[in-house]
Formats: sequence, structure tokens, C-alpha cells
Amino acid sequence: MLRIQKNLKPAFFALLSLPATAMGFALSVQISALSWILSTKYHLRIDEVGLVWAAGPLAGIFGQVIIGLISDKAWFWGGRRRPFIWIGGILAGLMLLALPNIDIISQGMGFEGILGVAIAVALTLDLAINVSFNPTRSVIADVTPEGTLRTKGYTWMQTVSGTISVGAYVIGAIWDNYTLIYAGAILVFLLSAIPPFFIEEPRQLGGEESSDRKATTGGLSEALAAIRPLWGFLFYAVYGIFSRLSHIVVPGHLVEWLSIFATLLLFIQALRKKEPADGSPTLVGFHKVLAAHSFTWIGIQTMFVYMFAYVQDKMPGLDDTNAGRVVSVSFLILNAVGAVLPATILQPLTQRIGRVRTHYVSIGSMALVYAGIGLLGHSPMALYLLMALLGIGWAATVSLPFAIMSQKVDQARMGLYMGLFNLSVVLPQLVASLGIGQAISQAADKNLIFGLCAATLAISAISWIFVAEPANRVEGDQPPASGH
Repeated sequence: MLRIQKNLKPAFFALLSLPATAMGFALSVQISALSWILSTKYHLRIDEVGLVWAAGPLAGIFGQVIIGLISDKAWFWGGRRRPFIWIGGILAGLMLLALPNIDIISQGMGFEGILGVAIAVALTLDLAINVSFNPTRSVIADVTPEGTLRTKGYTWMQTVSGTISVGAYVIGAIWDNYTLIYAGAILVFLLSAIPPFFIEEPRQLGGEESSDRKATTGGLSEALAAIRPLWGFLFYAVYGIFSRLSHIVVPGHLVEWLSIFATLLLFIQALRKKEPADGSPTLVGFHKVLAAHSFTWIGIQTMFVYMFAYVQDKMPGLDDTNAGRVVSVSFLILNAVGAVLPATILQPLTQRIGRVRTHYVSIGSMALVYAGIGLLGHSPMALYLLMALLGIGWAATVSLPFAIMSQKVDQARMGLYMGLFNLSVVLPQLVASLGIGQAISQAADKNLIFGLCAATLAISAISWIFVAEPANRVEGDQPPASGH
């Protein structure tokens, strides 16, 4: 074990963050370039772009949950999480190289259209990202103790990942998205292949079995019970995918209304329950985190997928290249703020007012800024200023929920629960990519995009108030044993 790992020095937190940084950079390339390249080079309609984006959440549903469960129990190539970081990183790099060549791949395979190949490439890219993302996050919990040091691990993860990911938007803004894609492929490979050699994982995961773990036998039924607040999203996701592929639509938006009703009912049920006073891990706390976090991602995914359509609508004087540059600069600013704040502002603030309170205040600010973008973000400079303010909520979203969630579940099953937690991201993403995409494509005024973002983030901020602050354990702030 490296000395910096044994003593949990800042250099180790930086090293520990690099595999997540590789996947974050791949995701940044995807966010910055995918909608742009599909709209401009391959001329897909906005609803078709949404369908391609739907491939990513599908990959997350299977990739993160299954890999999380497997990695909890596996041990090969000198680690539990290491092998999956390597596999996902290499595959992600290859799929990034495929993005600008979808038409060539399609022609080589003898297909007339490119939509199917675009979906296949996007699905494989997202599957690769998700294969690695769960292990890159779970390994932080594996090698850090509960308490402030674990929060530090996740805030450092976002600071390092966010800082380097900002480079993606810098490249896209200064040069072009093609340069970004090829540079991203190289960086993703290096950051996922090299750092795991220097991170020593514990052979045994810590913590005694919780009551939840003893009461369950695993399998699909356990997973479904664990994600109960997300059943409404899951129901709509299955229908939405079937409907888009088969062109069979239930009249009167009956499925949509049933999904909304089920989501709200399960959502309220989860938030009304009380968590144990001693802060011990239970599904009650996990359910509350799922419910609150899911509405955050409806709004965020809506922004990511349809920002290009909003810029085209509100800034008609821009050509496709300059519109893409405005989107790249906007996300650059968002991620620059999101990179700086977690370790410098949010982590010290959590020690004063708590992680949950810091988070819901940040999410509340995000809702207000989304409303501001819809009202005022009709020029590049106005949009840039508002995106900087939006970075406060983004910084919290990509750092604090992991620390909060990690103390509400059985530590020995972190990979599984990290994968299930990711469903609170990917299922809402499917809703945004499928259902919201159809509404936006039919709307004459694209202000609808940020109206929806503001509403869902407001619901999320209120919901986080009902989540109990994780108990801080003094003994958890000591460096962990090596596990060997």
C-alpha cells in the first residue's frame, strides 16, 4: 500500500479520483458533442436525438446494477473494482472514436439509415461508462472510512473530475467537437488504465451485516423492493421504449397519467416514513434519497439533451457551428463552477450545517436559476452568467448525494446499492429522453425546457428536506486498515 493511501493524504484522494475522472470526461464529451453531431452531421430530428439519448439510461439500468452486484463479490486482476474500471475505460475510448464515424460504420455494415447504428454506438458508449462508473465510485467508499473523510473523498472526486472535464468544453469551445472527441478517447484510456495499479483495495469489505441484509436473499425481488419509489419511472420507461420501437401508443396519454400518479403516491409514501434515530442503515433512508434525487435528474437530463434546441430557438442568428460553441461554453462554465466548489466551499460547509442541508439549499438555488434561464437566457452572455450560478447546484448534485447515500446502506454491499442508487438517475433520464422529448418537439416555444427543469428541481429541493442527516461517527474519521 502506498504511504499516501495508508495515511489518507490529499495526494491519495487526487489519485483515487482519476478513474472517476476518466468516466466523467467521457460523459462530458458525450454531453457536449452527441446532440450536436447527430443534429448537424447526421441530420436527425430532435425526437430521434432523444431516442438515441435513451440508450444511455438503458445501459445504466443494466450496467451499474449488475456490475455493482458482481464487483461486490468478485476478486480478480488484483482487485474488486479494478477489472471493471479497465474494461469500461478501454471500451469507452473505442466508442468515442466511433462517434464521428457512424456513417462509415453504417455503410460498412450495409445499412441504409444511421439511426440504428447511432443508437448502438451510444448504447455501447454508455454501457462502457456505466460498467466503470459504479466501481470508480464504490472504490472510494471501500477505501475511506465513514464520516468526514468519506465526504472528502467524494468532494475531491468531483473537484478533480470536474476540473479535468472542464477541459472537454474548453476544447469544444476553442477548437471543435471533433478535436474534443479524439482527445477524449486518449484521455479516457489513460486515466482509466493507469491509476488502478496504485490503489490497493481491501480484500474484505467492512461493516457487519445490517438487518436489511439479513432479511433479504438477493435477486430481482430485493432489487425491486429497494427501488420502490422509482416504480412509476420504471413503468413509464418500459412503456416508452416499447411504444417508440413498436409505434403502438395508448390513447389519451393514459400511461403517462398512471405513471405520474404512481410516482407521486410512492414518492409521498417514501418521504413520510421515519428513519431510525441511531442512523443505522435501512431501506427507509435509501428510499428517501432515491425519491429526492430522481427529480433532480429529470431537470438536469432535460437541460443536457435539449439545450441545443433551446439555443437554436432563442438565438436564431447563430449557425449550427456557433450554436454548438455556445452550448460547449455554457457547459464549460457549469462544470468549471461545479469543479471548484465541492472541495473548497461545499465540503467545509457540510461540517458546519450538515450534508443534507447543504445539498437542499444548493438544489433550491438550481431551481431558481433554471427559471431565470427560461425568462432571461436569450443571449449568449446572459446564458453564460446564469450557467455559472447553476454550477452551485451542479457541484452539489455530483458530489454530496454519494456521501449521503453511502451511509444509509450496508457497507459490504456498496456496489449493489451504488448501482441501485444510479437508477434514480437513469430512470428519470429515460423519462426526459422519451416523454419530455415528444412534448418539447411539439412545443413552439422552447422555454418549456427550462420551465420543466425549474419545476422538477423545486420538487427535489423540498424532498431533500425530509432526508435525515447521516450520523457522523468519530471512529469513522480514522484511516482504515489495509484489509489484508
